[in-house]
Amino acid sequence: MLLGYQARFVLAVVGLAVSQASISSTIEGVRTWSEQGKTRVVLDLSGPADHRLFMLDDPQRIVIDLPNTVLARQFKYGDSSGLVQRIRTGERPDNTSRIVLDVAQSVKSQSFLLPPGADQGHRLVVDLSPASGRRAEIRAPGAGDPRGRDLVIAIDAGHGGKDPGASGKNGVREKEVVMQIARRLAAALEAQPGFRPMLVRNSDAFVSLRERTQRARAAEADFFVSIHADAYRDSSARGATVYVLSEKGASDEAGRRLAQRENDADLIGGVSLADQASDIATVILDITQNAAISASVSAAEAILEGVGSVTRLRKTEVQQAGFVVLKAPDIPSVLIETAYLSNPREEAALRSSDHQAKLARAISDGIVAYFFENPPPGSYLAMHPEVVPRGPMHHSVSRGETLSQIAERYRISLARLISSNKLRNDRIRIGQVLTIPRG
Repeated sequence: MLLGYQARFVLAVVGLAVSQASISSTIEGVRTWSEQGKTRVVLDLSGPADHRLFMLDDPQRIVIDLPNTVLARQFKYGDSSGLVQRIRTGERPDNTSRIVLDVAQSVKSQSFLLPPGADQGHRLVVDLSPASGRRAEIRAPGAGDPRGRDLVIAIDAGHGGKDPGASGKNGVREKEVVMQIARRLAAALEAQPGFRPMLVRNSDAFVSLRERTQRARAAEADFFVSIHADAYRDSSARGATVYVLSEKGASDEAGRRLAQRENDADLIGGVSLADQASDIATVILDITQNAAISASVSAAEAILEGVGSVTRLRKTEVQQAGFVVLKAPDIPSVLIETAYLSNPREEAALRSSDHQAKLARAISDGIVAYFFENPPPGSYLAMHPEVVPRGPMHHSVSRGETLSQIAERYRISLARLISSNKLRNDRIRIGQVLTIPRG
């Protein structure tokens, strides 16, 4: 799921680690060496020390802060090598020493303390590897391809097989109608430059809830969208709703993953929880899921705007719930209840291929709009900022917006926006749906 939203929260999480020690020490020096595309950085310490590691971009660099430490007077600088282009140091007023590693590309990192051994003292070890290394076989459009990788969008059609989901009075079944919308959504995204959709299920088959997120993670998805249709005892209930994971749902999932981490080699943001101490694993999970939820909300708002342009909304704001399919800790995820099958009017609309197509285009519009504004580093969108989405999209006017602001947002001229919507002037009203022309 910015730099791009995905890279930003994944890189921040992968590098973040906190040691258990809190004793003041001296940093004697730093040394590096590289092999097989990976680089190890070692800080030699006079004693154990707390540390915090995070990443910054523009330019890309790794920052290591060590509170209650000082740099030795005869600090030994090792030669930079491999992924590390330059090493810089500094001391902050709060007695925190800072080591900055300028890196050649996006990297993932893992840090840990080593106690004294043989002829060596305390050491802080930071292992670096290319951020794209683990994803290259699945996600990259080709080894070394200068065009950038496509964004993988996991599309989950709810229910399936022995689980039909909700049903309408006139025979429309949720598992069937959401599969049709999912396929239309996949086709819409396939037509966009830089996107590669994958269907979590592509047939009338039962897939468990956790298996759905596992399939998305196995495909190294950048985004996960689950499509459903609701039902309620009151047949007058109507409207679409867009959900992201709730804080309670995130907390429950973090507890589950922490409880099983000793027997699970699962990677969260590129880091194996099984290799981490309990407090470090807790921090990694907490930061990852909070960042994923934040990215999910931003994307969900864009999707909500698109869906609201073609159908009634039950809730005009993004909702939060503990749906299991939203619990992949390092993939921004959204669940959409497209309509109420228990409402005859909405059941009839969902049966319509035209309405299905409109919903799919609206969801696609939201996803595309979000990623065009937040392209992950190394992606096709990031490497080709001049590219614009294909086909028309729609914008629902919100309070305070002007036509010129909307034209600027979508990088088109005011005259073209007025012409495309056959407007006589630049006056617009709240709730008005505008067609946004695209290349």
